[in-house]
Amino acid sequence: MIPVGLGLIVFIIDQLVKSYVTAYMELGQSIPVIKDYFYITYVLNPGAAFGMFANQRMMFIIVAVVLCAVVFYFRKQLARESMMMKYGVSLLAGGAVGNLYDRLQSGLVVDFFDFRVWPVFNIADIAICVGAALIVMDIFSRRKENDTDLQG
Repeated sequence: MIPVGLGLIVFIIDQLVKSYVTAYMELGQSIPVIKDYFYITYVLNPGAAFGMFANQRMMFIIVAVVLCAVVFYFRKQLARESMMMKYGVSLLAGGAVGNLYDRLQSGLVVDFFDFRVWPVFNIADIAICVGAALIVMDIFSRRKENDTDLQG
């Protein structure tokens, strides 16, 4: 079984933190956590992770829904995959659903982690990036194993 629980945990924590930020901070407000390095800054993002592809709301909704449908459709096959692939897919799906929920609610995604040298982002963005990295690492490690098997 795919570790669906991890994706669900990502979604819940992401939404709880976003709810806290929107309830207790003013839009644009920035609170220093580590002065000059790390802030909690409340922004609304019309784009994807780290502010990319602004104002493509419908595209992001479609991509997130298709991703969830693909994960659901292939869930039995994914159950036979490596743990790295399972966790990668779960993180990617949990993050995608977290940002999808925001887009369906208001058309914008709440972002809050601000390192001042990178666009502001959220927990769902982290899960998407880590999940994608795990999937890519799994694919390349298999490719390397297959190449080694063919040579030896």
